[in-house]
Order: sequence, then C-alpha cells, then structure tokens
Amino acid sequence: MRVTDAGESAQQTPRKIARDRKQQELLEVARRHLGEVGAAGLSLRAIARECGLVSSAIYRYFVSRDALLTVLIIEAYDALGLHVESAEAGVPRSELAARFTAAAHAMREWGQKNPHQYALIFGSPVPGYSAPQDTVASASRVGLVLFAVLRDAYQQGIRPAVTPSLTEAGPSVSQLRQDFGLDVPDTLVLMGVEAWSRLHGAIAFEIFGQFNKMVSAPGKLYSFIIAEELTRFGLGAGSK
Repeated sequence: MRVTDAGESAQQTPRKIARDRKQQELLEVARRHLGEVGAAGLSLRAIARECGLVSSAIYRYFVSRDALLTVLIIEAYDALGLHVESAEAGVPRSELAARFTAAAHAMREWGQKNPHQYALIFGSPVPGYSAPQDTVASASRVGLVLFAVLRDAYQQGIRPAVTPSLTEAGPSVSQLRQDFGLDVPDTLVLMGVEAWSRLHGAIAFEIFGQFNKMVSAPGKLYSFIIAEELTRFGLGAGSK
C-alpha cells in the first residue's frame, strides 16, 4: 500500500530534525576551527572527525569546503546586519544623527565580540574561494541601514557640500545606487560608501592589532570618525 504524501512528510520529519541537528553541530565545530586555524585552514575532514562522522559523510551536509565557507560567511553577515539593524531601529526615526551613530557603534561592538567571524568577512581573502551571488543580500544589510539615514536626511532637505572631486567620482557608484534603490544623487551614495569603508577600516585596524603602540584609545578615535562623518553629511552637532 502506498503511503500518502502527508504520511511521507510525517515519516521524514524525524530524519530532517536529526539532519538539522547534525548540520548545526558541524557548523558549531566549524566556527571554533575558524578561530583556531582561520578560514584558509578549515578542513572538512577535521570537522567531520570531531563530529564522529567518516570524512565522506560530511559531504551530505556540505558539498565542498567552499559551500561550508559560504554558509559561514552568510551567517556572519546576517548576524552583523541584525545587530546593526536592531541598534538603529531602537532610535526615533527623526533623530538622524543618533540613528547613524547607533548603527556605527553596533558595527564595532559586533566586531569586537566576534573577531573571528569579522575576520572571515572583512579579513584576508581565502585562497581559491570566490564568494557567490548568494552572499550579496546579507553583505548589504549594514550598508542599507547607513544609506537609509542618508536618504532620510536628503528627503528632509539636508544637502552636504559637494566638491569637484566628489562630483567627478560620483558616477562610479551609480550601479550601487540602482541596486540599493536609493533615490538620492550619486555623490551622496559615494559619501556613504566612503563612510562605510572608513568605519570598517577603523574597526579592522583595532581588531587586527594595527593600533597597537599607535592609538591608546581606539574607542575615542572611532567616536571622532563618526562625528567627522556626521559633520560631512550635515548632521553634526552644529548643523541645523
């Protein structure tokens, strides 16, 4: 007698639960190995061995090392994005400078708490790995939060000063403006990209130890960078 589709689904549920649990176990071990050997040193065999699987069995969960890396990368981008989104969402919509500041500090906070995941997505490229299109949406989450503040400021009539060099370079981000659906000038998008990369640069310098014996209070430097960016956007303390 043939089992109905509903019956098949019901019978498969325990198997799926077991599979999901094992996959989460594999990911947990992979995250720990990430901190111990780095992304380039990740080994499916080593992860499988620690989880009590024969080396060939792990391919039922991840078809390759690159597939595992992609899952870890998306997971990291989403965790960072959620942390930043939550921080920014807790600020009243009318407080533009405070929204940008909350998002920027959340970026640094997440990086400090998750240095190995931060290194995975913002550190040295993994030899032989090319991130697939699947990672783009997750990687864009932080940028979308920052650009939303700039968009809202623009809609309120706030116009940052535009220099000749900014005007000349503006078209270089026209595709990004379209991809993000931003109804603002290219020059403002370029300023947003500059701020986004500047913030990440300061975070990376701190996490990777580049500020050692150079900056004694990285947190104060970071706050200074945020204040400078807000001033450039016309959202500084002295702005109207």
